Amino acid sequence: MKILTRDRALNFVDKVHVMGIVNITPDSFSDGGNISDENSLLALVDHMVDSGADIIDIGGESTRPFAPQVTLQEELDRVIPAISAIRRRHHIPISIDTTKAEVARCAIEAGADIINDISALSHDPAMVSVAAEHKVPVIIMHMQGTPRNMQLKPRYDDVVGEICSALGERIQWAEKHGVSRDRIIIDPGIGFGKTVSHNLTILRELRQFTTLGCPVLIGHSRKSFIGKILGIEDASARDEATAVISALCAWNGASIIRVHDVARTVQAVKMTHAISKGSAMGNG
Repeated sequence: MKILTRDRALNFVDKVHVMGIVNITPDSFSDGGNISDENSLLALVDHMVDSGADIIDIGGESTRPFAPQVTLQEELDRVIPAISAIRRRHHIPISIDTTKAEVARCAIEAGADIINDISALSHDPAMVSVAAEHKVPVIIMHMQGTPRNMQLKPRYDDVVGEICSALGERIQWAEKHGVSRDRIIIDPGIGFGKTVSHNLTILRELRQFTTLGCPVLIGHSRKSFIGKILGIEDASARDEATAVISALCAWNGASIIRVHDVARTVQAVKMTHAISKGSAMGNG
């Protein structure tokens, strides 16, 4: 299975891709405010690339539960200089984590390759047109509610079945609006309108999402359900547990694993591949 970008193909046949999270925000739950200037940004990205990251994900608006919205201009001011700086230095694919079509458009013009939309292209009516026009891959994520209310009372009768159905509908909708299936990635949305039990069920039954025929991204890094299970309040102290989950996801059909700590995840994914395939992981 491959996903086509404008100038390359991401090959998931024999490789699980690791996506490094770069938050250009003051209030992200895990690493908000850690990037103060271009030097600190590039130092972080350099470390991720050196550690084996396959994709860098840039976000300028926190999507933690109950997070406030930011204006269009504020988000542009955060992410566009960052994307431009990374593109001048690295050829690595960049995804823009946004729900705003104008942010996505400007990010692509600045060098981004992928749109990562937690609203599954539903927040901004123009988003699907941006993706179709520029022929870039899109990550379609499931979320029950919005970041401002998603964790109040999440409820499902069949969490995996309902998410699969919702993602399937969004895939079909995107295709009807000009986004080809070979440019669609799906994300079941760990922590976005889910309880601890829901998250564990999704992880346990992750392979079911591969039946939709698109690469599956999983974003579990440092999230609160890990802290609740292990009693770890400090989000940055959850990287070991995150790596364990990453290994299980790689075994269970994930194509992209989105994390803060790239180095640990790359090791976990490579060891999982070696055990499952009896050989080292490919490079393409």
